[in-house]
Parts: sequence; C-alpha cells; structure tokens
Amino acid sequence: MSAQQLSDLIRFARHNSPFYKDLYAALPQHIDHLTDLPVVDQQEFWAANTLHDNRVLTGPLSEATVYKTGGTTGSPKFSVYTRDEWGTFVTSFGQGLVDTGLRPGHRVADLFYAGELYASFLFVLDSLAHAPVDNVRLPVGGGAPLESTVPTLRDLAAQVLAGTPTTLCRLAEHTISSGVRLDSVELLLFGGEALFDDQRRLLASAFPRAEARSIGYASVDAGLLGRPVPGSDARVHRAFTPYAVVEILDDSTDEPITEPGRAGRVVVTSLFRRLMPIIRYPAGDRAEWTGTGPGHFRILGRAEEGVRVGPVSLYTQDAQNAVASADTAGHVVGMQLVVRRWDGRDGLVLRLATAPGAPASGDPASGEAEDDRAEDDRVALAKAVLTELETVRPLYPDSVRAGFVHPLSVEWVRHRDLAVNPRSGKLVRVLDERPTA
Repeated sequence: MSAQQLSDLIRFARHNSPFYKDLYAALPQHIDHLTDLPVVDQQEFWAANTLHDNRVLTGPLSEATVYKTGGTTGSPKFSVYTRDEWGTFVTSFGQGLVDTGLRPGHRVADLFYAGELYASFLFVLDSLAHAPVDNVRLPVGGGAPLESTVPTLRDLAAQVLAGTPTTLCRLAEHTISSGVRLDSVELLLFGGEALFDDQRRLLASAFPRAEARSIGYASVDAGLLGRPVPGSDARVHRAFTPYAVVEILDDSTDEPITEPGRAGRVVVTSLFRRLMPIIRYPAGDRAEWTGTGPGHFRILGRAEEGVRVGPVSLYTQDAQNAVASADTAGHVVGMQLVVRRWDGRDGLVLRLATAPGAPASGDPASGEAEDDRAEDDRVALAKAVLTELETVRPLYPDSVRAGFVHPLSVEWVRHRDLAVNPRSGKLVRVLDERPTA
C-alpha cells in the first residue's frame, strides 16, 4: 500500500462523508499512516449509515447495488457497492479461488443463499465467473429443496460444492439418510461460518473423496478480508493486497499486534471502496499472525462486536436492546453472550447478571426458602428477553426449527460471575466456548 493511496482515500472520505469528517475533525490535515486514525465504532457507524439522511456515504445513491448485512429487521443494516467496486471485489476474491483447489473445468454448485438483499449467492457466482481458471457454474442456491438439489448435483456431476457449513452438513445428512451417493464431489468450499471437527466427520462420511477448504474470508460490510492459504489449517488466510489492509489490534489498547501467536481483533481498511468508505472498520472477528508467511493470519472466532451462531449473525447491541426492552424494572445489571457447541450444533446462551438483592439461579445464598414469585418473575423476564431477541433476529428461531442451532437460553448469574479482560478489567461481551482447533 502506498502512502499516497491511503492519504488520497482519507482526504476523499473527510471531504465527502459527514461521518468521517466528524470522526477526523481533530486530526491533522495530512495523514499517511493508518495508526494515526481512530478505529471506527461500529454502533456509531451504523447509526450514521442509514437509509435516509445518510452521513457515511460520500455521494448520492444513484449508481450502486444495495445489500443487507446482518439481517436485523428492527434496525436493518445495508452495504452499497458501485459497479466498479463490485467488479474489483469479485475479481480479487475470484483470484483467490485457485488457492482453494479450484481447477480448470471444475463444475461448481453455488449453494449459498440468494434474495432478500443478501449478497453471498451472487458474490460467489460472480467471483467464480471472474476466477482466473475456466469453470462451470451451477447456480443451485441454498434454499432449494434437497429433494431437487441432490438429483441436480448428481445429473450434472458437480465436483465442487460451495456453501455455508450448515448447508453442506444438511446436504450431507440428507445424502446419508437417503442412501444417495455423489461420487463426483471432490471439493467442499465453505464460508460464512467456522467449520468444526464434528462437521468435518459428517462431511467426510457423505463425501469421502472430497476435501473441505475455506472459500475465502470476506463480508458484505467489511469487504475483502482474507485470501485462502493452501495447507492443512483452513483458518489461515492472507490479506488481499493491494485492495485491503488487515490489522490485528490489542483488545485493551487498540495498538497493532505484530508478533505471531498473540490474539486480537481484526480491523480492515478497504482501499477500493469510496462510496461507502471502510477505514479501520472492526470486522467482528479475532485472529493472530501465524509467522508462516507474509501477512498470514489465523481466524480464531468472533470478536465482541458480533457473533455467528450456526448460520445466524447477531450483534451484541441486538441482545442489549432486547434486555433493555424487556427488563422494565431494571433487574439486569450485566450481560454476556456465550456461544457453545454440543450434539453437533451451535447454541447461544444469554448470561444475565441480576441486580443486588435479586437471587440468581443456583445461588446458595438464596437457600431453600427462595420466594416463588421471584422465580416466576425471573422466568417471565427470561422469556420476554428471548422473545424480543427472536423478533429482531427471526433467522434464529427459523434455524432452530430447521435443526441448525439449539434454542436460545438464559443463564442467571451474579455480576462477579461475568468474565472480564484480565488486563483491562473490561467486560468481555462475547465468550466463544466452541472448539476452534
């Protein structure tokens, strides 16, 4: 990345985006280093990046494609790309597909989801079309019935299946239970979620000749993040130089981490997006440098800004809003999102700390004489919180009904039971207790 390229982007954003103008108001006019800029606050970014009276965009919304990010119905979030920006996005990502094992002539079934302003299906299809090797694209889609998807894959001899781990596992379960063999499949490209060992075993049972690899690391809001690195660890990626700059920052100080093996949050700067600038934007993930190659990093899981549970993305603000709406009496004084995995599925637990004087479930101090009405109130409050959260994230209850994730649950604790950062003492908003090895 040249200093001129970065300084030009900063100058453009300051001059044309009210959000970045305000964010950089106290900074010198000439900035040549990313570390001289503040990290974007996601909540403030999305409060400014609205459908009406938008303060993030650098120009009118007159030539662009609009995509939904996150899927919140109560406060939907949208990302926009001009024609040229989208072309750069899919061309760069498409070049990385050769690192996944894509070979000339491969027949690739796109099993990502389409419609409702979601980008993944179109993004993968366009990326395949811009890949540097010839391939045959099969736009099946993740929402198609398995009863029609399997014959299509079999009849067209699909060699590559591209989709979320949830979709690929659902397909695997179907083929195993129905006794259907898809012997032509030799490559499984997953994206959008982590792939866990139990899922790998299921996929290996259904597709014994296939290897599972990351399709690449990107998001519709942050843009290009990581190009796959060939090897045994599918979590390892490298930045899409010169189109994006990836930083890993210390959780407490926001200082850049440079040494391998030390975890921090991923922050990205997109050097090709100008309509909706992305400059030091938290991607919502944690990672560490591997030291195995220039710019190689390993994705470790979601950061506190958001969490991915199976196919569902949630922001901590969604859960905070749900608690605020339901807890009119102010019993809750702290909250953490805890993601766990058991019986082959992800599950989300809302760990809620009660106010002083209110008994927490399982608290020995409450004794056998705990007031039944207090327990009833706690049960009612938990139900109200979960109802609020499922209302703004309808994909979660839909995924529960489909058997993709465990139902939401509430765990009542004392404030002292909430995990904190050992260095800063700050509350850890998201605890990802799923295995990542």
